Amino acid sequence: MSRKVVRTSKFRHVFGQAVKADQCYDDIRISQMTWDSNFCTVNPKFVAMIVEASGGGAFIVLPLNKTGRIDMSYPNVCGHTGPVLDIEFCPHNDNIIASGSEDCSVMIWEIPDGGLITPLTDPVVKLEGHSKRVGILILTASTHSQH
Repeated sequence: MSRKVVRTSKFRHVFGQAVKADQCYDDIRISQMTWDSNFCTVNPKFVAMIVEASGGGAFIVLPLNKTGRIDMSYPNVCGHTGPVLDIEFCPHNDNIIASGSEDCSVMIWEIPDGGLITPLTDPVVKLEGHSKRVGILILTASTHSQH
């Protein structure tokens, strides 16, 4: 006679509920470019996702309250000549986002408060000089003390 061993789990009393369709983001063409980074990032104002784009890299930035079906013509952020590999919001300013690309550059973008109305093609800053593609961005919140 064998005994079944049942492991106790801290999740055994957790129950979920499916999210309604109007609370989801739908019809977004997420990039198929695989890399060790995330394909999305979020902050208290926006969610950003790397999307499929022809002729370079792009990502979409949506206000958190813009849910449901996202029209394919929704404006995106595009300025890289190669696929975007990683995106990351600034920890100090919710409207600033950085993107790293296969084109060996990092671009810093400023998103308007209400989100994008037209495509954003001009970065605030373009950082060039990397000898290899930029696949991972790490933006940290550092504090400086003065003596």
